[in-house]
Amino acid sequence: KDPISQHQFHPKFKCEEKDTSSSHPLVISPKSPLPAEMDVSDSHSQKSSILDAEKVEKKPGGWRAVTFILGNETLERLGTIGLLSNFMVYLTRVFHLEQVDASNVINIWSGFSNLTPLVGAFISDAYVGRFKTIAFASFATLLGLVTLTLTASLPQLHPETCNSKDPVSCGGPNKLQFGILLLGLGFLSIGSGGIRPCSIPFGVDQFDQRTEEGIKGVASFFNWYYMTFTVVLLITQTVVVYIQDQVSWIIGFSVPTGLMACAVVMFFAGMKLYVYVKPEGSIFSGIAQVVVAARKKRKMKLPAEDDGTVTYYDPPVKDSVLSKLHHSNQYRFLDKAAVIIEGDLSSEGVPANKWRLCSIQEVEEVKCLIRIVPVWSAGIISLAAMTQQGTFTVSQALKMDRHIGPNFEIPAGSLSVISLLTIGVFLPLYDRVLVPFFRRITGHKSGITLLQRIGTGIVFAILSMIVAGLVERMRRTRSINAGDSTGMTPMSVFWLSPQLILMGLCEAFNIIGQIEFFNSQFPEHMRSIANSLFSLSFAGSNYLSSLIVTTVHKFSGGHDRPDWLNKNLNAGKLDYFYYLIAVLGVFNLVYFWYCAQGYRYKVGLQMGGFEEDKSFSDVEMSSKKQLK
Repeated sequence: KDPISQHQFHPKFKCEEKDTSSSHPLVISPKSPLPAEMDVSDSHSQKSSILDAEKVEKKPGGWRAVTFILGNETLERLGTIGLLSNFMVYLTRVFHLEQVDASNVINIWSGFSNLTPLVGAFISDAYVGRFKTIAFASFATLLGLVTLTLTASLPQLHPETCNSKDPVSCGGPNKLQFGILLLGLGFLSIGSGGIRPCSIPFGVDQFDQRTEEGIKGVASFFNWYYMTFTVVLLITQTVVVYIQDQVSWIIGFSVPTGLMACAVVMFFAGMKLYVYVKPEGSIFSGIAQVVVAARKKRKMKLPAEDDGTVTYYDPPVKDSVLSKLHHSNQYRFLDKAAVIIEGDLSSEGVPANKWRLCSIQEVEEVKCLIRIVPVWSAGIISLAAMTQQGTFTVSQALKMDRHIGPNFEIPAGSLSVISLLTIGVFLPLYDRVLVPFFRRITGHKSGITLLQRIGTGIVFAILSMIVAGLVERMRRTRSINAGDSTGMTPMSVFWLSPQLILMGLCEAFNIIGQIEFFNSQFPEHMRSIANSLFSLSFAGSNYLSSLIVTTVHKFSGGHDRPDWLNKNLNAGKLDYFYYLIAVLGVFNLVYFWYCAQGYRYKVGLQMGGFEEDKSFSDVEMSSKKQLK
């Protein structure tokens, strides 16, 4: 039987203070009186019975269910990240691709994988729910891992083994081999589209956020989620990469595939414990409705200030909404979507056509999105600098001395562990030392604002690219002087550490700052949009990086001069490529500063369940700006 049909659906959230007995929405104009009072005892008893019923429905969830979800997530990430951590080396050594082609394959595939979560979030929210979406995506991921493992296992699915010390001089893949490779990556993208946007919300669904215990459970779930993610990265960047690099690609791919199979089994093992939340419709539909409704009423004239001459549609917020947004004066052309004119309301007091009349809450949610887009776009170039860790930094490492002692050689794909260790060491220092220090100076609860934190990360990304260029210039000079025919450099791979440390600081400020910024600037029920925007940032950076690589490779050479990204690193000018990204980063920093100066944080009213309602707001770079 369908496991979901055996459970009664329940609303994800309920607000006890709201009156749920009336089916008529409130229509509020600036001067309209409040509706007549209801029978308080009847309302209270009705709400109590609803809450008691819902508690029974939520009982199977909690930490017993979350254990299976976290186990599935951990094994799934061990599988996918473990297989792809060393993928640049696999494409150049086994498939004999040039570094530019291998870089473009990784960037284009990564960009596509970061776009599919938008589709997955829409399907999950509007139609099938999170459990079915994750279940389908898990099978797609497993199929993708099996396909890629077969490319390493079967001789017919990869180019012939070449004994040359320079793999790119060997024959590349034929159309069938390259097609099977892309097919496997396509299955992985489908899997990412379902798992990434749904895994965290599905875990949150297992807790009752109307209770203090439930809210503490959610906070603890996030801590465990990111802790397991960090552990997974450390394992995949060391153990799995070492097996792939030094033992066997077949074993190195089979282990992640087996872990993914265990993840699927573990996910279905917890079916009887999960809480299943009924799809309530996608937020993307609401955004489209606001835009269309505002366009249909574009000729309407609004007063400069609310003076009671227009009536706005402002019903009670939905049960899944935890914060009521204040009506703001910014982007007032969208307010037209909430203005009630003749024929907009039915006899029951609800919109006759949702594409002509939207609520104030829906309009303000779209305004949140519009305010964030400029800041979001500024993060793309700094992320483009990060993508070089998995491409050209690996190419540099392959031409450097990676030995520790006479017998152990560090896999080139493991160098990104340096960035992870930097994050692990710096974040406690930042939280315990720097935040209190800056708090005394700025008076801000977090020491610096979220946008200042993101901006600091952009600066570190620029510095990382400058240092990377300087180190590559020194590496190339030493390699040419050494005269090795294979291009090997008598220079320790740890010379790449400074740029990786700076990139780790970039992640600690920029990435974590963006996650917190997106999640705090959207209402709670719109966090799927926040996570989608973060995925879109990486998609944009992947495609931008691919565009830059292709353009530089095509136009930087000529007149018997090799291009900057030549397959022979010593003949190219990789340092110029790094400097180019640094220059783009400087322009991006100026653009970000401009966007941050004009940004105004959201102000809303928390719809509490176990505690009193309270106002909340975040303060921005100017320290005084609030949304009015």
